[in-house]
Amino acid sequence: MAVSVNLDAVLDPEFQTVDILDLVGAPVSAFAGVSEAEAEGLKAAFGIETIGDLADNPLVRAALAIREMARVAEQPPA
Repeated sequence: MAVSVNLDAVLDPEFQTVDILDLVGAPVSAFAGVSEAEAEGLKAAFGIETIGDLADNPLVRAALAIREMARVAEQPPA
Protein backbone atom coordinates (compact mmCIF):
# COMPACT_ATOMS: atom_id res chain seq x y z
CA MET A 1 0.00 0.00 0.00
CA ALA A 2 1.44 3.34 -1.03
CA VAL A 3 1.36 6.16 1.48
CA SER A 4 1.71 9.78 0.53
CA VAL A 5 2.19 12.86 2.62
CA ASN A 6 2.45 16.50 1.63
CA LEU A 7 5.35 18.16 3.45
CA ASP A 8 5.33 21.36 1.38
CA ALA A 9 4.37 23.49 4.39
CA VAL A 10 7.47 22.45 6.34
CA LEU A 11 10.06 22.27 3.55
CA ASP A 12 11.82 24.90 1.47
CA PRO A 13 10.62 24.79 -2.17
CA GLU A 14 13.79 23.13 -3.50
CA PHE A 15 13.21 20.16 -1.18
CA GLN A 16 9.48 19.74 -1.77
CA THR A 17 9.99 17.20 -4.56
CA VAL A 18 12.78 15.25 -2.87
CA ASP A 19 12.01 11.60 -2.13
CA ILE A 20 11.23 10.94 1.53
CA LEU A 21 14.16 8.51 1.75
CA ASP A 22 16.51 11.25 0.56
CA LEU A 23 15.08 13.84 2.94
CA VAL A 24 16.64 11.95 5.86
CA GLY A 25 20.05 13.02 4.54
CA ALA A 26 18.99 16.56 3.64
CA PRO A 27 20.40 19.46 5.67
CA VAL A 28 18.24 20.80 8.49
CA SER A 29 18.12 24.06 6.52
CA ALA A 30 15.76 22.18 4.16
CA PHE A 31 13.06 22.96 6.71
CA ALA A 32 11.15 26.12 5.95
CA GLY A 33 12.22 28.81 8.36
CA VAL A 34 15.59 27.26 9.30
CA SER A 35 18.36 29.49 8.01
CA GLU A 36 21.89 28.41 7.16
CA ALA A 37 23.10 30.25 10.27
CA GLU A 38 20.60 28.40 12.47
CA ALA A 39 21.62 25.11 10.86
CA GLU A 40 25.25 25.94 11.66
CA GLY A 41 24.21 26.60 15.26
CA LEU A 42 22.61 23.17 15.50
CA LYS A 43 25.77 21.65 14.07
CA ALA A 44 28.04 23.52 16.48
CA ALA A 45 25.89 22.86 19.56
CA PHE A 46 24.67 19.33 18.95
CA GLY A 47 26.45 17.89 15.91
CA ILE A 48 23.17 17.96 13.97
CA GLU A 49 23.71 18.32 10.22
CA THR A 50 20.81 16.45 8.61
CA ILE A 51 17.10 15.90 9.16
CA GLY A 52 18.00 12.36 10.19
CA ASP A 53 20.50 13.65 12.76
CA LEU A 54 17.80 15.90 14.21
CA ALA A 55 15.32 13.02 14.43
CA ASP A 56 17.90 10.76 16.08
CA ASN A 57 19.20 13.33 18.56
CA PRO A 58 18.76 12.00 22.10
CA LEU A 59 17.69 15.40 23.44
CA VAL A 60 15.04 15.80 20.74
CA ARG A 61 13.79 12.28 21.39
CA ALA A 62 13.71 12.90 25.17
CA ALA A 63 11.83 16.19 24.66
CA LEU A 64 9.22 14.43 22.52
CA ALA A 65 8.82 11.67 25.09
CA ILE A 66 8.42 14.19 27.92
CA ARG A 67 5.80 16.08 25.92
CA GLU A 68 3.81 12.92 25.24
CA MET A 69 4.01 11.73 28.86
CA ALA A 70 2.83 15.15 30.04
CA ARG A 71 -0.14 14.96 27.67
CA VAL A 72 -1.08 11.57 29.09
CA ALA A 73 -0.70 12.88 32.65
CA GLU A 74 -3.04 15.79 31.87
CA GLN A 75 -5.84 13.52 30.70
CA PRO A 76 -8.48 12.65 33.26
CA PRO A 77 -8.81 8.94 34.08
CA ALA A 78 -11.30 7.09 31.92
